[in-house]
Amino acid sequence: MKIFEEYTLGGKTLKNRVVMAPMTRNRADASGVLPDYAAEYYRQRAGAGLIISEATQPSAGGKGYKGTPGMHTNDQQSVWSRIADRVHEDGGLMYCQLMHTGRIGHTSFFPKEWSLLAPSAIPAQMNVSDAEGNDVPAEVPVAASRKQIQEIIDDFASAAQRAVAAGLDGVEVHGANGYLLHQFLSYGTNLRTDEYGGSAAGRAKFVVDLVTEMACRIGPEKIGLRLSPGGQFNDMQKLDDDETYLHLVKELRPIGISYLHVLRRRSTPLHVKLHEGWGTGFIMNTGYMGPSELTELNALVESDEADLISVGRNFISNPDLVARWKSGIPLSPWNEDTFYVGEEKGLIDYPAATSK
Repeated sequence: MKIFEEYTLGGKTLKNRVVMAPMTRNRADASGVLPDYAAEYYRQRAGAGLIISEATQPSAGGKGYKGTPGMHTNDQQSVWSRIADRVHEDGGLMYCQLMHTGRIGHTSFFPKEWSLLAPSAIPAQMNVSDAEGNDVPAEVPVAASRKQIQEIIDDFASAAQRAVAAGLDGVEVHGANGYLLHQFLSYGTNLRTDEYGGSAAGRAKFVVDLVTEMACRIGPEKIGLRLSPGGQFNDMQKLDDDETYLHLVKELRPIGISYLHVLRRRSTPLHVKLHEGWGTGFIMNTGYMGPSELTELNALVESDEADLISVGRNFISNPDLVARWKSGIPLSPWNEDTFYVGEEKGLIDYPAATSK
C-alpha cells in the first residue's frame, strides 16, 4: 500500500504517509505547561510518519481553552524539549501546531493587559469557554490595529523559534476551524478596509505576512499550514470565497513551506485547484465525519489526491496505529469521556498490540 511508503517532507524522510492529526487534549496546567507524562503520550505514537501536536498558543493572548499548552515561556519550552527527545528516541518526527483563537477566546484567560483580538469587531454567535470552564456568550473582540497585527506575527515567529530550539522538527500554523487566521481569510469575519481586508489579496495578507516572517526566522522547510476552506466550525457558516484561498496559495508557493494541510470530507473543485497550485507536500484530513478506514485513506494517496493523510481519533486509542494497520490487527475503540479530562487516564493507558 502506498500509504505505508516513505515520503520526503521538508528535507526529512517520513517512514510512512500517515500523519497524526493535531488533537486538543487539555492536560496543561493554568500556566500552559504540559505534564511530564505528555512526553510518553507522544512517544507512544512515534510510529506515525509525522506527529502534529495539540494546538498550542503562541502568546498569553492567544489562549481560548482551559488546559491548552503554550510555547511562549521557558517552562513551557522545557517540557516540549522533553517531548521532542522522547519522540526522536523512538524514531519519530514531530511538528508543533501553533494556534491563536482570536474571537473564539475569552478575556478571562488573559492577563489584564491583553485584549481579545480579531480582524474586525464581530462576535461569534455562539457560546465559548471561559477560564472556569463555563459556557458563556462570545465577547465582542477588538479589531486589531496594525501594531497589534505585527505583534501577533512576532508572537508566532518567536514561538516557532522556541519550538525549533526545543528540538521539534517544525511547526504547523493553524489557519482553519474559525480561529484567528481563518477569521482574517473570511469575508464574513474580516470587514477591514485597510491592507489586511477588502479583497482576496487583503484577506490573505495576514497569513502571508505571518508565514513569511516565520520562514525568515526558522526556514520555510520547517513550516506547515492548515486550512479548512468553507468550514463552518466556530460560527464560520461557509463564509469563505475561493478567490482568497487561491490567492493565498499563489503567494505562499514561492516561499516553499513544507506542506499544506487541508481539512475536507469530500472532493471539491477548490480543493483540486489548491492541490494543483501547491508545490510541496499536500496533507488531507477527512475530518470528524469523514472516512477513517485504511482502504479509503490509502485510495486517496494512491490516486494522488493527497501525498499524506492525517488521522485523529484512531491514534488516541491505538498508539501503534500504523503497525496495527500493517498487521491487520483490529483497532481498539476510544473513550470520548477522557478526550479532554482524566490526566494520564485516556492519554497513555491505551496498550499497543504490536512492537513498532
